[in-house]
Amino acid sequence: MPDIINLLPDYLANQIAAGEVVQRPASVVKELLENAIDANATTIQLIVKEAGKQLVQVVDNGSGMSETDARMCLERHATSKISSTEDLFCIRTMGFRGEAMASIAAVAQVELKTKPHGAEAGTRLLVEGSALVSQEPAVVPEGTSVAVKNLFYNVPARRNFLKSNAVEMRHILDEFQRVALAYPQVSMSLFHNEVEVFNLPATKLSQRIVGMFGNNYKEQMAYCEEDTSFLNVRGYIGKPEFAKKTRGEQFFFVNNRFIKSGYLNHAVMRAFEGLLPKDSHPFYVLFIDIEPEKIDINVHPTKTEIKFEDEKTVYAIVHAAVRKALGTHNIAPSLDFDGDVNFAPLQPIRIQPGINEFEKDSGFSGFNPPSSPKRMKSDGWESLYEVAREQPAGERRQQPMPTESPGLLDDAFAHVAAATNKTLQIHQKYLLVQVKSGVMIIDQQAAQERILYEKYIASMQKKTGASQALLFPQTVDLSPADAVLIKELAAEFKDMGFQFEEFGGNTIILNGIPADVQAAGEKELLEELIEQYKNNASTMKLDRRENLARAMAKRLASRLPFRMSDLEMNSLVDKLFACQVPNYTPGGQKTLVIMELGQLHDLFLKG
Repeated sequence: MPDIINLLPDYLANQIAAGEVVQRPASVVKELLENAIDANATTIQLIVKEAGKQLVQVVDNGSGMSETDARMCLERHATSKISSTEDLFCIRTMGFRGEAMASIAAVAQVELKTKPHGAEAGTRLLVEGSALVSQEPAVVPEGTSVAVKNLFYNVPARRNFLKSNAVEMRHILDEFQRVALAYPQVSMSLFHNEVEVFNLPATKLSQRIVGMFGNNYKEQMAYCEEDTSFLNVRGYIGKPEFAKKTRGEQFFFVNNRFIKSGYLNHAVMRAFEGLLPKDSHPFYVLFIDIEPEKIDINVHPTKTEIKFEDEKTVYAIVHAAVRKALGTHNIAPSLDFDGDVNFAPLQPIRIQPGINEFEKDSGFSGFNPPSSPKRMKSDGWESLYEVAREQPAGERRQQPMPTESPGLLDDAFAHVAAATNKTLQIHQKYLLVQVKSGVMIIDQQAAQERILYEKYIASMQKKTGASQALLFPQTVDLSPADAVLIKELAAEFKDMGFQFEEFGGNTIILNGIPADVQAAGEKELLEELIEQYKNNASTMKLDRRENLARAMAKRLASRLPFRMSDLEMNSLVDKLFACQVPNYTPGGQKTLVIMELGQLHDLFLKG
C-alpha cells in the first residue's frame, strides 16, 4: 500500500493557522498592538483604511528588531517570549505562541520596517502570502512599523465573509479600547481614512477613561481597590445612577490582559444587587493582578479566556472589592456598628377609657349579626375565640359551608355571560377569548411584539415611518462602538421614525421618536434598542432592517402598560389576527394557545 500521509507545505499550514488567529481586521489590530506593547513602546500609532480591509498599520517606538529577528518574526513558532515549558507558567507578555505574524503574512501583503535603538540602519521587508519578496537595509526611525495591506487578498472566500465597514470598524475600536485602557502610560492614537479618531496622551487610568469615553465620566467613577495575599484588585466602577441599558463598557483585565468572564461579571453584578434599575449594566474597568502560575491563558487562540486555579476565591475577592467601593463612596447603604446611636424609648400606646377606637359613621346603619351566646370582650385576644369555645363541637361542625349556589355564580360572572365575545384579562399578562371550539389564551406581550414587528418592518420597507418631535431634545452619550453602530443604521432609524443628529465625538442629540411611541424615557429606549440589536446580531444572521424591527418590537412591547381596557384588549386581538403570522413572535415564541372543549372536559373528568 502506498504512503498517503504527507507534510503540509508551509504556506498552506500558515493559512490554516490564520483561520484561528486572523478572523477579521480587528484580529490583526490586536496582534500588532500587543507586539508593540511587548516591545516596550511608549508611543503607538494605529492607522486604518477601509475598516482595515485595505490597510492596518501600527507604528511604535519600541525596541525594534535586528535584520535576522525581522526575518525570523515571520516564521511559524518563532518567538522571543518563551523558550521552555516552564516559561508557559510564568507569562507576563501579551504574546508568546509565535503564530500571529506568520498567520498575518500568509493572508496579506505585509511591509515591515524596523530599527533597533542605537543602530545606524534599519531593515525593510516585503512579504506576500508567506513568500519573501524582498529584504533590504533602509533608513527608518527607531522602533517598528508593520503595514498589513489587502487582507485576505489570496483567500477570496474569507474576504467575502467580512462584514460592512461600520461593523468591522466597531471591532477595531473594541480592540484599540482594550489596549488603551490596559496601558494608560502609553501614548496612543487612531486614524481611520486619514481622520483622527483618538489621540490619547500618556496619563493615569482615570484620565485615560475620561479621554476615551468623555468628560461626563468624571463624576460617574468610584475608585475600587483591594489587596490580598492571593491577588490584588484595582480600577474604577460606575455609580449605579449612571448605569446604561447597553453593555460594552465592562472591562476585566488579568495581569493587564483583557479577558471575557461571565463568572466574574456575575460577581460585580451581585455587588450592585438592589442598586441598579432593571436590565441596566454598570460601567467598570477592573484590573486583577495575580501570580502567572495561578492562571492558564493558553486556553483559546484569542487569549481572552483564561482559567483560574481557584475561581471561587477570585469571585469572592472581586465581589468584596466592588461592594467595599460602593460603601466607601456612600453609594450602597452600610451600618456603622461603632457609632453611638441613641434610640428614643418607644412609648406605649395608651387609650383613654370610655373612648371607642373607631368612630362610627353617622350614615352607617350597622350590622345585625345573629345573637351569640356571649358578647366578645374588647380586651384580650382570647375573646376572639370564646364564641367558638362555648359552642358544642357538633354545632361547629354543622355550620353551613359556602355553597356554589346558582345565584352567587350568576352575580359574580354576570358580565361574562352577557356577551360571548367578551375578552378577559388574567393577571395583567394574558387575554382570555371565547371561540367556537373552546377558549383562546393570548400572551399579550408576545402579541404586541408580533404586531409591532410587522408594523415597523413595513414602515422601513416603504420608508413611511412617522416621527414626533421631542419638546426637549435629549443628549445621548454612546460608547465609540455604539456611536459607529448608530451611524451605520442611520437610514433604518430614520425610516422607523427616529430623528437624531451628531453632536461631536460619540454624542448624538435625539430630536424625535416614532409617532406611536409614548414620549417618556426616550434615551433609555434608544439604549435598550441598541443592546437588543447587538444581542440579535450575536445569535442570529439577520439583515439590518429585520434585526432592527425585531429589536424595536421586543423592547417596546416590554414597556407597554400591562393593564388594558376592554377597548384596548379587543383592539389587540383584532390587530393580532390582521398580522401575516399571528401565531408566533419574530423570535418563534407562541402568541396564543387554544384549549378545545374536549380538553376542558378532560380537566373536569367529564365525558
